[in-house]
Amino acid sequence: MSRDTREWAWESSTSRGNARLVLLSIADRVPDEQCVAWASLTSLMRRTNASRNAVRSALAALAESGELEVLDDFDGPQHSTVYRLPRAAAWLAKVAAAREDDPDAYVEPLTGADPVPELDENRLRKHRIWPKTGSESDPPRQNLTGSDPAPPRQNPTPARVRSRPRPGSDSDPQNRSEPKVNRRYSSSGAADLVPAADWEIDDASRSWAQQEGHLARLGEQGLQAADAKWRSHRAAWSPRSTATWGADWRTWIAREHNPAPGRPNLYALPGGTPATKAGMTRAEAHTAALLAALDEPTGTE
Repeated sequence: MSRDTREWAWESSTSRGNARLVLLSIADRVPDEQCVAWASLTSLMRRTNASRNAVRSALAALAESGELEVLDDFDGPQHSTVYRLPRAAAWLAKVAAAREDDPDAYVEPLTGADPVPELDENRLRKHRIWPKTGSESDPPRQNLTGSDPAPPRQNPTPARVRSRPRPGSDSDPQNRSEPKVNRRYSSSGAADLVPAADWEIDDASRSWAQQEGHLARLGEQGLQAADAKWRSHRAAWSPRSTATWGADWRTWIAREHNPAPGRPNLYALPGGTPATKAGMTRAEAHTAALLAALDEPTGTE
């Protein structure tokens, strides 16, 4: 279910910069359609590679936009903050209702009149999210981000022995350990990483290309050529998740130029050699080569 929530964040969120990174980091931890997940401020700093103040500002911006809310009546492990993506929850509920009878039914865009489903506390408990007891021992949360996690609850598990989580589905991201910055998951998450050559264009990416007009702009052959060019440039990249490849692929396609006779793509693939047209002067050949070089991605897009 985190995949559907991430897809909503990619396609429908208005957030930008650090706020978008923070929203995607929380969406990646969502276990079901309630769109509720826990995260400490420290873990969000590690995942986004941002400072404490930057993460706090991002959380405040997301709360102001209505795309994120803090569930002050709940606690995650070690008193970590519990968040909810209310608009994502409303969207998933609307899609489920519309496609209950017809899986291919068109779903109207989300409006302010679409309700946010009520929370099911019993399901939250399965994901290690508990209602606060309301005792004086529970420190009050002073701001949106909350303070650093308080000392963990007393755990009867002996030292150096970690209790194994209950078996869950592959879509339950909170059954795995948190990743370090710029490293792969230390557990089963590594199995979800694939090289660019093995990534396949999914239905969502193809629908996006058609809806955004890129398929009509480039044509089927042009889209295939752009896809081959993308795979060639990404061949040296380390394996990534399918969601990451999909987002990178869409960015590439959106920036791909239309084939034009006056602007030949001389370097369609790395290592390609310019093909000088018959009758071209040396100055015209150099100009064409410079134009083609300007189209080449630098790897920092």
